[in-house]
Amino acid sequence: MLLYITLGTNDIARAKRFYDATLAPIGLHFMGEFDGEIGYGPTGAASPLVWINPPYDGNPATVGNGSMPAFAAQTRAAVDAFHKAALSHGGRDEGTPGLRYSPNFYSCYVRDPDGNKLSAVCTAPE
Repeated sequence: MLLYITLGTNDIARAKRFYDATLAPIGLHFMGEFDGEIGYGPTGAASPLVWINPPYDGNPATVGNGSMPAFAAQTRAAVDAFHKAALSHGGRDEGTPGLRYSPNFYSCYVRDPDGNKLSAVCTAPE
């Protein structure tokens, strides 16, 4: 089980606008800014599950080829809303919402403004 993930950014203000909008449909909300990092988690969480930050080594953030967090969504509508919010806030489409891999794997793929690849997935039958 994961404790948290971090995603690099070169523009924390731009990243906040993107992630505030994109993570809300799947139940993750801004929890605060701490030492130049922004954190997101579900309501009532003790600490953030997703951190967005400039790299600690001071070099520019770059994408991890082959790296991609997949966020759980409760409904297919939440996957659709995640995708729409991402594209409306500077993200790029990497795969429109739809069924893939199995009868209940409904997912989408986007890139954030820094190029990090993200997915939202609903596995509930609908």
